[in-house]
Amino acid sequence: QAQLVESGGGLVQPGGSLRLSCAVSGTIVEIYTMGWCRQAPGKQCELVAHITSRGSTNYNDSVKGRFTISRDNAKNTVYLQMNSLKPDDTAAYYCNAHRNDGSRTYDYWGQGTQVTVSS
Repeated sequence: QAQLVESGGGLVQPGGSLRLSCAVSGTIVEIYTMGWCRQAPGKQCELVAHITSRGSTNYNDSVKGRFTISRDNAKNTVYLQMNSLKPDDTAAYYCNAHRNDGSRTYDYWGQGTQVTVSS
């Protein structure tokens, strides 16, 4: 079965940077749309960014110009580079892999990694 393992979260000061990684095993990352959502306490998981199997990207307006999603097919890994971090970026970040084959849909989730931006 496909598994997603996240890493790279931590504590950072406002204006700092972090790079989150989502390592995929059991399948090939380039056939999925890969995305990140983030969840603050008591709130729904908010879309941050996603990248399609063709390389098209989409970002939440709140992170445009600061975050970049990318994939490394050789490492079977998706990254979220986060720059100019703000306290409002504080959340648990979850990686998702999405794919459909006609009538069947596949969704896999990482375990989450905490990002805390604090002064």
